[in-house]
Amino acid sequence: MTNIHLVLQDVSLVLPDGRVLFSGLQERFDRRSTGLVGRNGVGKTLLARILAGSLQPTTGHCRRAGSVHYLAQQVVQADDATVADLAGVKHTLDALARIESGSTAPQDFDAVGDDWDIPTRLRLELEHNGLGHLDAETPASVLSGGEAMRISLIGAMLSGADFLILDEPSNHLDRPNRQALIEQLRRWPRGLIVVSHDRQLLESMERIVELSSLGLRGYGGNYSFYAAAKAHERQSALETLAERKLERQRQARAMRKQMERQERRQARGNRQGKEANQAKVLLDRQKERSEVSSGALRKNQAASLAQLNERVRDAAQHVEDEAPIALHDIPIAQAAKRRVAELDDVELPYVSGATRRISLIVSGQPRIGVVGPNGCGKSTLLRVMAGRVEPLAGACQVTPERAYLDQKLESLDPEKTVLDQLRSTNRTATEAEQRMRLAQLGLDAQKIATPSGALSGGERLKAALACLLYADTPPQLLLLDEPNNHLDLPSAQALETLLRSYRGTLIVVSHDDAFLDNLELTDRLLATEQGWRLEPLRSSD
Repeated sequence: MTNIHLVLQDVSLVLPDGRVLFSGLQERFDRRSTGLVGRNGVGKTLLARILAGSLQPTTGHCRRAGSVHYLAQQVVQADDATVADLAGVKHTLDALARIESGSTAPQDFDAVGDDWDIPTRLRLELEHNGLGHLDAETPASVLSGGEAMRISLIGAMLSGADFLILDEPSNHLDRPNRQALIEQLRRWPRGLIVVSHDRQLLESMERIVELSSLGLRGYGGNYSFYAAAKAHERQSALETLAERKLERQRQARAMRKQMERQERRQARGNRQGKEANQAKVLLDRQKERSEVSSGALRKNQAASLAQLNERVRDAAQHVEDEAPIALHDIPIAQAAKRRVAELDDVELPYVSGATRRISLIVSGQPRIGVVGPNGCGKSTLLRVMAGRVEPLAGACQVTPERAYLDQKLESLDPEKTVLDQLRSTNRTATEAEQRMRLAQLGLDAQKIATPSGALSGGERLKAALACLLYADTPPQLLLLDEPNNHLDLPSAQALETLLRSYRGTLIVVSHDDAFLDNLELTDRLLATEQGWRLEPLRSSD
């Protein structure tokens, strides 16, 4: 199609609890690559689903000229899923197999359509993306999070859709594959919307659209242009609000002085009338005139003050609600220089190559960043250390005073509220203290009373962190797998501050160099072609 577009027309969404998430949204998306940004919980994913047609708005509608392919931020797969399932071509491949076996069923030919070459195209895409060791029948259960996302992205490219809507597509991707994704999307010839907090990816977009408490606002440029324009807009809005408040203060002070002068004149007139022995009827008329005059003055002042208040409210509406994210200090006692983990010639399951085996001793309170390409075994290493999977060989001894946060946030029960889950891990703090700590994370009273499965990715991550770190006995060893995925920039910066103050042993997997650089690491554990190598950065004393 030559005129592909998506148009939002007065779209609003009311959540099941009655809360209005957004309303009156008007926007047009065309062929220009567009980054959709906003704070965690503002509704970006739900808006993306409305654009894709998988969710209906409460009011208004979305008009689509062209087909849409939507890729969710969490790659959900059945236990028996394969690479073909993740790529979205299993149905087509099965129909082809039946036709090759002699089927003449019309539904099989309909399923294939024009995609007779899909097996070849899938194989070539896998090879082109460095996944040539996989095939259509490879079980999805053996894939890393990054590999699963890359295969889902291959499926998006093979879909032939007029519009791609990708929700956090760079999550779980290592540095080379993030760059490859950027180049891949630059070549995409049709409509594209990317929901992301990845500044490098957003830099490659032609346009940024922000969803905030003020609604939708488009910026005709990449992330740097958006950030500069946004900062200027906010500063201007704050200055206007300050000026309106100052004007109201000055006018209110002038009104008080005017009323005081009126009251003094009235009192003086009453006093002079009494001193002149005026008749009571004349005094009553003079008092009545004074009261009418004072009443008219009060009425005019009230109207003027109402106008000033309205001007302040109007200015305040142009200042986006940006509640700061704060995190409560974690009271971890200084541990002795004891050994917290020892891996002796451990053989990792699901891992091939030189990083299949590892020997590692972790003593004291080091802060280790685990770095390497997708599929090298970083997540598997953390799962072994957390006791979630058994090594194939070797000995693994890790302190039981540990906490593990995986990419899928499996520690959270999607059916239970955040507050209930925090109360189950922390029985010493009062409910008021727990509510305060969650509020400091940006989880308000409504969100902590909502089943965690209904929260956004960033909100669920904050909830999972709260349950781990605010437990009655905080962990001495913290194992984090891509903890800054799904977080907006302010929340990621708050997480960095929290982890810098953490005084236990920290082992964190991340592909975000800027994030790791801000954690004051003592070591990096590198996955290389020669195997694992621990590289000291500074003393862990």
